[in-house]
Amino acid sequence: MTDFYFVRHGQTEWNLERRFQGGQGDSPLLPTSYQDMHRVADYLKDVTFDHAYTSPLRRARVTAEVIVSDWQDAPQLSIRSNLLEVGLGQWEGELTSQVAKDFPKAYDQYRNHLEEFEGEEFDGEGYTAAVTRFQRLITNLVQQYPDGKVLLVAHGLILSFGLNALLGTARSEIRQRGGLSNTSTTILTTEDGQHFDVKAWNQTDYLNKEQDDSTTI
Repeated sequence: MTDFYFVRHGQTEWNLERRFQGGQGDSPLLPTSYQDMHRVADYLKDVTFDHAYTSPLRRARVTAEVIVSDWQDAPQLSIRSNLLEVGLGQWEGELTSQVAKDFPKAYDQYRNHLEEFEGEEFDGEGYTAAVTRFQRLITNLVQQYPDGKVLLVAHGLILSFGLNALLGTARSEIRQRGGLSNTSTTILTTEDGQHFDVKAWNQTDYLNKEQDDSTTI
């Protein structure tokens, strides 16, 4: 069995301001987010990981580096572009409220009809391309670590899309499962790389604080 531990990056300035970041935007991490990273590390300290992977974007990479640096027997940390956030084109850096005004149809698809969300209207990457690259990495890791434990640090949208795809969730029902908060941990297991079970979803109890819209996607 392969156990996957997925951690979303620490909270950033744009998260707090409710701006889209996407695959190119990369605002600074908030000073308070570092304390949350250490709390993730403490939560996972008893897990022996075979390897750790992170998105190349700084907000995820630094989160991963802080977490593994807290462990005495730290796993090797590697960067994988498959874990990049979903590219959001013209939305990146913009306030969500402004995007809702400028792209009402696409924003409604993003919020309420993900089965129609593909990003063409705003030069974005869209659901299909993002999930395809994410699943390709997971398939390879299942083959590489058939009895292992793997840590992956990435972003809210790619994790929400990718994990729900692994679980066979219909695109129209993704929002019903609930979003993923900054520095949350989600744990999925698989025996064969085809069927996945949820051991924990958006676990944030260790952060000892209430989550809100600025921390969850």
